[in-house]
Amino acid sequence: VDKLNIEMAFLGDNLSIFMSMFVTFVGWLIHIYAIGYMKGDSGFGKFFAYFNLFLASMLILVLADNPIILFIGWEGVGVCSYLLIKFYYGKAENVIAANKAFIANRVGDFGFLLGVVTLFFALGEVDLSFASIEANLANASNELLILSGFLLFVGAMGKSAQFPLHTWLADAMEGPTPVSALIHAATMVTAGVYLVVRANELYTLIPEVGYAIAALGAFVAIFAATMALVNNDMKRIIAYSTLSQLGYMFVAAGLGAYWVALFHLAAHAFFKSVLFLGAGNVMHAMDDELDIRKMGGLHNKMKATSIIMTIASLALAGIFPLAGFFSKDKILEAAFNADAVILWGILWVTAGLTAFYSFRLVMKIFFGTQNYSDEKHHPHEAKNFVIAAMIPLAILAVIAGWFEHSFVEFVTKALPTWEASNLNHSTIWILILITSAVAIGGILVAVFKYKNGGFDKSWEETAIYKLLINQYYVPKFYEVFISKPYYAFSVWVWKVIEIKLIDASIDGLAHFINKL
Repeated sequence: VDKLNIEMAFLGDNLSIFMSMFVTFVGWLIHIYAIGYMKGDSGFGKFFAYFNLFLASMLILVLADNPIILFIGWEGVGVCSYLLIKFYYGKAENVIAANKAFIANRVGDFGFLLGVVTLFFALGEVDLSFASIEANLANASNELLILSGFLLFVGAMGKSAQFPLHTWLADAMEGPTPVSALIHAATMVTAGVYLVVRANELYTLIPEVGYAIAALGAFVAIFAATMALVNNDMKRIIAYSTLSQLGYMFVAAGLGAYWVALFHLAAHAFFKSVLFLGAGNVMHAMDDELDIRKMGGLHNKMKATSIIMTIASLALAGIFPLAGFFSKDKILEAAFNADAVILWGILWVTAGLTAFYSFRLVMKIFFGTQNYSDEKHHPHEAKNFVIAAMIPLAILAVIAGWFEHSFVEFVTKALPTWEASNLNHSTIWILILITSAVAIGGILVAVFKYKNGGFDKSWEETAIYKLLINQYYVPKFYEVFISKPYYAFSVWVWKVIEIKLIDASIDGLAHFINKL
């Protein structure tokens, strides 16, 4: 089109190859799980049609050779998430959640498109392939590159649910549990991180935007972790943990440690998919109950699920030698290495909070006091093939970090190398010990408190609890200052513009013609 030349081309560099294999493998195991989970559902066929389209869209996204083809996959995962979140469209809460996800992502997508357009004008190139973009970045205006980098990150904020476009992620839990696992592990929310990693050449030239990304990531990490501390919805707690871990990934990417961000993305996918699939097992066993206050003592009746979810929680907490330990500690190293001590401190505190809420979840579900009636609920373990689909993911949640060297060697053929060059070995070991200590401390506090009944009820009357349980009142702010005014304006347009002006004009014209 005129000077714009867009090829329908796919890229097979090591980054795309890794992402496509990773998405396919994790998606395949979630598919196997979903067969058992959705068995007997009247929408079984429709579910898997959407599910496979979701994966196909993600593969288009990660294999695209230019931002326009990437945007096709980008929009595809957005549409599929909408269809799957509102899969049970007879429930009002599902439809509301799907609409919220759709609208939040449209805001981000608008930023993405503006970023691509700005980049096109900045480069003045007819070829928008990633190779051509990278080759011509040095000749572009720095101001336009900053604007383009910021706008592209707005797109990433929408897909990866970064503040202030984060509110859709927790509500997306209304969809079937395999959808939650796919969104949080292999597709959708990882797309924003992938975009920043793929655009690494751009962000390397505009470090000020990178620092802003890292700062927002650190804020989101602790912001989401604090909300997970008090929530009682099993799936929402896991969702907030995803939001928090995405913050970690953006810290790494923003500071130029792109392979570290990708490493944590992969490690996180393994233990996060296990947590969601385990949550699905618990829901089936407890007749779709989600309130962890109404569970407890399920370990003896669901030993396999209990053990697997505990392993995944240890990985999420970053305990040695599980995968989360290696990837999370690398991000903390990246922050300290960049002299971003405040960011390191925020992530360090978040590591302790993560360990605490992870084991608050485990204790309240499996090891705490039984809080359900045996007459109402009859908990049972999931079918063997469902557990079998979870086991490879649980194993990878344990061992993935051991292959850090091989991973780095593979992906740095497409990404810049990074190492903590400003830190000596003794400093690195001290940082590891400090981070491990706060994680272990978080676990011990959770185990001790919830083994003995948890916190006193008076805690729920405090201002801080109400602030956290109401998500810092951000959804309320959106409702009061955006949703309600927009609704009132829409009603006014309908009653005044449409009915009194447009409809009345058409009716009057028809009446006039009829008189003739």
